[in-house]
Amino acid sequence: MTTDERFLLLTYRVPSTTSRARVAVWRELKRLGALYIQQAVCVLPGREGVRQRLDKVRERIDELGGESMIFVLADVEERERRKLVESFRENSAKEYAEIVEECETKFFKEIEFERFRENYTFEEAEEIRQDLEKLRRWLQKVEERDWMGAPGRDLAREKVAECERLLDQFEADVYERVGDPGAI
Repeated sequence: MTTDERFLLLTYRVPSTTSRARVAVWRELKRLGALYIQQAVCVLPGREGVRQRLDKVRERIDELGGESMIFVLADVEERERRKLVESFRENSAKEYAEIVEECETKFFKEIEFERFRENYTFEEAEEIRQDLEKLRRWLQKVEERDWMGAPGRDLAREKVAECERLLDQFEADVYERVGDPGAI
């Protein structure tokens, strides 16, 4: 990150008649990787593509009957810049840790459990493959919004790769035990 990097500050207000609108906007902004400074005030780095995605969120705010304003922060004090960068890193690091936890506590255990049950079926292998695809998509999304190079990326990639190896071994065992599903 360069010290002349700009940040985008979004302030918004949505009707308070239901929490649905507020939650919808919050969810979209969190998915984008926004860092909340306070309620309805968040910051994003002024990176390529972020502004366009933020404009789509603003359109959603308008559709919900709300209002929003964007400010480009070009001259951020060094102390605040460090705080922003560290907060972005912390958020991404937490997400990487969640992926690692998902791999270790759910994915690995699922394959171990199916082996224990001797549930060697193509249906089970396909179900586990879908779980792997979810992990891959999740990791990709976290990497896309990890603008500040958070720790944990390499470990998360390693764990997802380990999930793939375990699944490949499980699928090979299924094939060995059940045979070719296309054979007649």
